[in-house]
Amino acid sequence: MARSYRMEKREQAMKEIRDRILQATIQLHDEKGPAFTTFADIAERAGVGQATVHRHFATTGDLVRNCGMHVWAEMRPPVPEDAEACFAGLHTREEKLARLIAETDAFYERGWQRLTLAARDSDMIPELDGFLRAVGAGIEALVREALSPPHPDPRAVGVVTTLVSLPVWKDLNRLEMAPSELAALKLRLLLCGIAAAEAA
Repeated sequence: MARSYRMEKREQAMKEIRDRILQATIQLHDEKGPAFTTFADIAERAGVGQATVHRHFATTGDLVRNCGMHVWAEMRPPVPEDAEACFAGLHTREEKLARLIAETDAFYERGWQRLTLAARDSDMIPELDGFLRAVGAGIEALVREALSPPHPDPRAVGVVTTLVSLPVWKDLNRLEMAPSELAALKLRLLLCGIAAAEAA
């Protein structure tokens, strides 16, 4: 009984240390970016030795993968399996595109800083590329659903995906416009882009 209790206490202590390391890593990734966060930085922020960090996470990739699960839950990116439900009850193209704008705007508001740092560092940390591809797949699924039915023109999908991308979102948000005016501008841009793509 005593041995079992000691094992449970030890496992709990290990879990608490692991959680501290992950929280420290997420904070540092948000501040500096994953590629510029060292194991020494993490150890100092978590209040543990570097060897302890390495015992729990052998490589930067291991840390990024494990942090990614927490970050994904916080950012709540769109996922392909939810795309259809996102547009339930909407019938016109304008309604669907307005919902697409609202969904991508809300997502970027939650995660633009992390996405920017991940994109910057993805060439150095392959695990970030997988994270960004998953985010991209969710955005594209929303775009395809917004343009359906009928089966969306691939060129239109490409144009709309570009127009609702993070870089364009950041540039448009620098305009000194009221939120409603900006949303209306984005809708006009999407409609013009689709018309041009479908006419090409």
